[in-house]
Parts: sequence; C-alpha cells; structure tokens
Amino acid sequence: MNRVRAQGRNWVRVISGEERPTARLVCFPYSGGTAAAYRDWSSALPAGVELLAVQYPGQADRIRESPADSVARIAASVAAELSPREPVRCVLYGHSLGALAAYETARLLQADGRPAHGLVVSGSLAPGQALGGRMHLAQDAELWSTLQDFGGIDLSIADDVELRELLLPTLRAYIALTETYRPPTRPDPLGCPVHCHYNTEDPLVDAARVEPWTAVTTGRTSVRSRPGGHFGVLQEPAELLADITGVLLEGAPLP
Repeated sequence: MNRVRAQGRNWVRVISGEERPTARLVCFPYSGGTAAAYRDWSSALPAGVELLAVQYPGQADRIRESPADSVARIAASVAAELSPREPVRCVLYGHSLGALAAYETARLLQADGRPAHGLVVSGSLAPGQALGGRMHLAQDAELWSTLQDFGGIDLSIADDVELRELLLPTLRAYIALTETYRPPTRPDPLGCPVHCHYNTEDPLVDAARVEPWTAVTTGRTSVRSRPGGHFGVLQEPAELLADITGVLLEGAPLP
C-alpha cells in the first residue's frame, strides 16, 4: 500500500506497510511539510522496509490543531508512538526542522534502550548552530516572499491571500522551533552512524555549521554536499535515498 493512512491525531503515519518488516524508515518533514511528502519513496526502498512519516499538528488532516511548541515535544510524541512497534532495525531521516526532530527522537530511543540503527539528515545546521535566526520574526509579507524564494511555497498558491493567512501562522511557528532550538547541555552522544546532506546554494545552511553533525555520535559519519537550494536534496533524492538504503541494509538482520 502506498498512501498516507489518516490516523486522527496520531503523529506517525504509515506510507508503505509490511506485515513483517525487516527494517523501518521514519521520515520527519521540514517546516510546512507533511507526511505525504515521502509518499513516492516506497518504490525506491528495499523489500521488507516499512516506510513511516510524521504528521505535525497544524498540518494536513491535523490543521485544526495548534502547532507543536518544541522540537522536544515532537520527539517525545514520535518516540512514544514508535515504542509499541515490532523492534526491527530503524533508521530516522529528517530535512531542516525534521533533522533536529529526528536527532532528538534518536536520543530518546537510545536512552530507552531502543537505539536507532542510523540517522540521516539534510538541509539543517547541526544542533546548537541555528541560534539567532530571525526569519520567524519577519512581517507576514516578507516571510511569505522569503519562503517563495526558498521554494517552500507552490507558485500556484503564492498569490492566494486567504490561503496565506491560513498557512502562515503554522509555518512561522515551525520556523521558530528551528531557529530557537537549543540542544541539551553536553548530551550523551549517539552510537549510530550519522550521515548529513546539504546543498551549497542553500541560504539557510553553510558548511562550517553543518560539519558539527559529526560530533553528535561516536559512530561513523559523513557530510555530503551538492549544488542546489534548500529543497534540492528532496527534489532530486536519488543520492540521498541510496545513502539511506545503505544504512538500512548494513549489519546483520535483527531476529
């Protein structure tokens, strides 16, 4: 099955289910993104991989809910919903805000004795590097225009004032989470591999503040760059998906 299963107020949505999964990929969207953003990924994943994605409150079928008030809240909610699932190899992936939420979720899973098999992130500064961002403080017209420039607003709706008024408060709230996020002081390092992707023309990311992703784990790390803007990795995801697949497949199968 390759569709997003609506599950009320649940955070974790099934994109592609498996009766007896051998591995699991959990995807965390960017600010303004939805679980449906990962709908097309199932065909690129190995057989037996269960594909899940997070639906943030205030988005899609949760649009009537208030946005999450912290990255920690997102992580705690997702970790709680992953807990009852069959314990198979689990890789977490997130883009932009989703990268920070995936990292915090990996920390919680590890502390609970259920460590992730890998963490893959893209389009995000390393934890603690985004402090001081002021995009979320911009006036409505300026923020909407900036989001259009980044490719975060479909041009077909860019001039729809009513839709802008509906969407912008939630977008602003999630951008604020990214720009004000503070990781714990001296957190325990992860033990899983951490792989980072970013685009060199992304105005929200620079190499010096991406590199510290390698310090969040004692496991193997990599940082890969390529030309493109903030959403370049998602617009042409072949290399990213190959990296994720490599992490999903490495190591002995779990019993």
